[in-house]
Parts: sequence; C-alpha cells; structure tokens
Amino acid sequence: MSEKNREARRSARERLQQERAEFKAREKRKRGLIVAASAVGVLALAGAVGLLAVNMGKHKGGGGAAGPVSAPSGVNGKDDLAIPVGATDAPSTLTVWEDFRCPACAQFENAFRPVIHELEKAGELKVEYHLATIIDGNMGGTGSVRAANAAACAQDVGKFAPYHDLLFRNQPAETDDAFAKNSRLLELAGTVDGLESAPGFRSCVEDGAHDKWVEKSSEAFRTGGFSGTPTVLLNGEAVFPKKGEENITPDNLRKWVTEANKGKKAGTETPSAPGSAPASEPGATTPQGTPAA
Repeated sequence: MSEKNREARRSARERLQQERAEFKAREKRKRGLIVAASAVGVLALAGAVGLLAVNMGKHKGGGGAAGPVSAPSGVNGKDDLAIPVGATDAPSTLTVWEDFRCPACAQFENAFRPVIHELEKAGELKVEYHLATIIDGNMGGTGSVRAANAAACAQDVGKFAPYHDLLFRNQPAETDDAFAKNSRLLELAGTVDGLESAPGFRSCVEDGAHDKWVEKSSEAFRTGGFSGTPTVLLNGEAVFPKKGEENITPDNLRKWVTEANKGKKAGTETPSAPGSAPASEPGATTPQGTPAA
C-alpha cells in the first residue's frame, strides 16, 4: 500500500472518530436537556425560579399606605404573616411564598393544586401561604399588591382558598398589570360563591385595607434570604425545585408527605378562623366531611 493511500485511510479513520465523538457529545447534551425538561413532570420550574429571582434593591414593597398594619382574620405564624389552609393539627406543613403576578407561581399552583388539596382533605397536610410582591418591583405596577390585598380581604370572609386558586387560574401575562385594577379583582370575585356580596369585602378591596400587612409580608420575604418565588418548604425543608437529589413532581410531593407522616395521625381539627377551609374546589369537604367554605 502506498504512503498516499495509508495517509488517506488514516485521515478517514480520524474523521470517523471525530464524527463519532461529536455524535456522542450531541446525544449527551440532548439527554441532559430531556432530563432537565421532564424532571418536574408538567413544569419547567427550575429555570423559572432563576428568571424570577428577587430584585431586592429596587422593590419598595406595598402601596406605602399610611396607618397601622391591619392583618387579615385568622392569620398565624411569625408576625401573623401566614394564611393557613387545612386541618390545624395536620402532621405536615407546606410553607409557600408566592406572588399573584409570578408566572412560575401560577405554574406551581396549577400543576400541584390537585395533590395539595388531596392531602389537605385527608388531614395529611396544612399549607401556610405567605404573600410577596416582587413582580411589582421588577416589572413595575401594583398588581401584586392589589391582588394580595384582595386575597387578604377574601381571608376575612372565609373565602381565601377558592379566591387564591381563582387568581392563579386567571393570572394575566407577567407584563400585563391587569390585577392592578380593583374592578378586575372584584369581577373575578364575582365567580366565587358568596365572596363579592360578603359584608365588607368590596370596601376592603377598594380601600386597600390590608395594604400595610401586604407590605410587611413582602418585607419579610425580602429579608428572609429567599431567592425568588415560589419558595416552597415542606416541614421547613426546601422542596422547590428539588428535595435533596429528587426533583419536585406531584407524585414526589405526595411521597415526601407520606414519608414525613409515617406513624403520625392525620389531622381532624377544622380551623375556626375565616378562610381556613382545607379545600377550595366545588363540592370538596373538610376532614370531618362537612361542606367546605
């Protein structure tokens, strides 16, 4: 074989080896993307967290309303900033920090709502909601504050859970500050049985009765060391976008709660405070089997 032919074959082998290496690299990258895209089941949440990281320095909190802080009825936790949903003696607690304008929060809520309500109704889980207003600070506008105030007003009359769910189902685009309009918030409230007509609800929304409380809650978020919304903790341990090495999915959340509750009794105590019913879907029941608010 001539030297020229040997060189040609060597070059061909080298090209083939290079092509195989490039193919393997492409396949590895592709597999990585597939795993990343499917890790949270129906959501691409992990990336959304980064996109919604808090712009701490620019946000100025709530509407700056003057006057004392007026907390909603039935709140609890540190500084009375948590809105509780579920049996008060449920063995596990899910702590959720979220913003009604936050797209990743809506993704989380709309995907995990069925399993969260399932666990609430079974007395396995109670949820403590904390409201933040970071999108107002990052994007401009007042929709985060106005929606949070309206949700706090719904808590006053025992309708927080269904109204909370409704706001996330009807969340506008992040750049659309539709929730800044009280008229839109009241329009949505009209679709929750008994909410818009509840005594004091309309004036609470229009007057911004809980604006200072919302501002206080948002300040607690900004100083709490959180990186963005949603922030989700199960019994104090971060589970969003993953718990340890496991990505959050509805099935994993159910599994984690089951593991945490092993050997513990399900909760049966119905909260007496307004807005604390453990289920928000029509026809849902409390752990005692009575109709939910």
